[in-house]
Amino acid sequence: MNDSVFIHTQDQLQQLARDVLAFAKEMGGTDAAVDISEGSGLSVSVRRGKIETIEQNKDKGMGVTVYIGQKRGNASTSDFSPAALRATVDAAYNIARFTADDDCAGLADADMLEMKPRDLRLCYPWMISTEEAVVLAQRAEAAAFDVDPRITNSEGASVHVQQSHFVSANSRGFAGGYPFSRHTLSVAPIAGKGAKMQRDDWYTSVRDPKKMAQPEAVGRYAAERALARLNARKLDTRTCPVLFEAPLAAGLLGAFVQATSGGALYRKSTFLLDSLGQSVFPSHIQILEDPHVIGAVGSAPFDEEGVRTVRRNVVKDGVVQGYFLSSYSARKLGMKTTGNAGGSHNLTMSSTQTKRADDFAGMIKKMGRGLLVTELMGQGTNYVTGDYSRGASGFWVENGVIQYPVEEITIAGNMKDIFQQIVAIGNDVLIRGNKQTGSILIENMVVAGS
Repeated sequence: MNDSVFIHTQDQLQQLARDVLAFAKEMGGTDAAVDISEGSGLSVSVRRGKIETIEQNKDKGMGVTVYIGQKRGNASTSDFSPAALRATVDAAYNIARFTADDDCAGLADADMLEMKPRDLRLCYPWMISTEEAVVLAQRAEAAAFDVDPRITNSEGASVHVQQSHFVSANSRGFAGGYPFSRHTLSVAPIAGKGAKMQRDDWYTSVRDPKKMAQPEAVGRYAAERALARLNARKLDTRTCPVLFEAPLAAGLLGAFVQATSGGALYRKSTFLLDSLGQSVFPSHIQILEDPHVIGAVGSAPFDEEGVRTVRRNVVKDGVVQGYFLSSYSARKLGMKTTGNAGGSHNLTMSSTQTKRADDFAGMIKKMGRGLLVTELMGQGTNYVTGDYSRGASGFWVENGVIQYPVEEITIAGNMKDIFQQIVAIGNDVLIRGNKQTGSILIENMVVAGS
């Protein structure tokens, strides 16, 4: 990886981290942890072919946590001068002095730290000029307009380019860091006129720009999605099967992660309290966490505390095998960290019953009659009770064929029942973020309409 895209090299960030830890020790801190990062990026957006915004960012930051026994203090700065670093450590130390003891506070246990981080090849700098980025956004938007004269307007198209690197270190001997990148192209066309207008969008997001979908393909698909929503109807209230399109199905996996995360568990604010060893899903459902996929968006050799990440079955045959814990939440629960300080890594939700024929069309056929959901509105999950209610739009399906678009409906249920009622998962997996699944078919949900 070429350090030249950054002002500082990895070695220079490592040295700054060592300096910060030395300052903390000088002041009397019993332990300390530091994160130092630097990044640069470009964002452009166009609307109706004209440039709307151009933003370039260059940012850097240092955050330090100082422990005095089991009191902790935290402070940050964007100034890397020795005086500023020392002043920031001083501030963290003084905050620690005046906080109460917390018997779960402290660095991760030394035997859990990743002392030899592997290179997962997570950085692919995109040396694209502002002009080239504008042209890509214009191509995506123009392709959307070219699909059909009923594409009457656009909320714009944008290109985001970001490359960063960081070093994380602590007073127990851990020091690691690496460069990473993330690049995105999106477009949001509008179909129809007046009160009948419909919008939709599509995007491609990757670490390696060579793997990005063509701007024309993104624009065309976004336009087709917007056009498909024209002349949407309302439904009367009913109970029926619901098929979550793959991009939304990943949200169900996200709800499971949130409900089995340390913070929610030790605060007892989750509907999946004490779910370890319990059948939360039907026996055909598997959830795998694999942090070590080369070049993947959710890959990491260690978590935010320097704890080594591990490949593991989070759910096997429907049964919960593990939670998502940091050192702090693990201590609160009397458990060990799972290497998930900062979140989950490359989660894949699958079904042992998925067949080759279970592509998107196959899943609609499998549902037979019911609601295909392609957009959700609002944040409608109560994590304490599991109650779920969200505004939705999509398509009504009869005899395995889409009949017409629907809007202004609400889908509701309880997450416990929704998880248990997963009938099938499609092989139409869309890889965008760190959670992957195909479309998910739920046996029954309440669909509230007019």
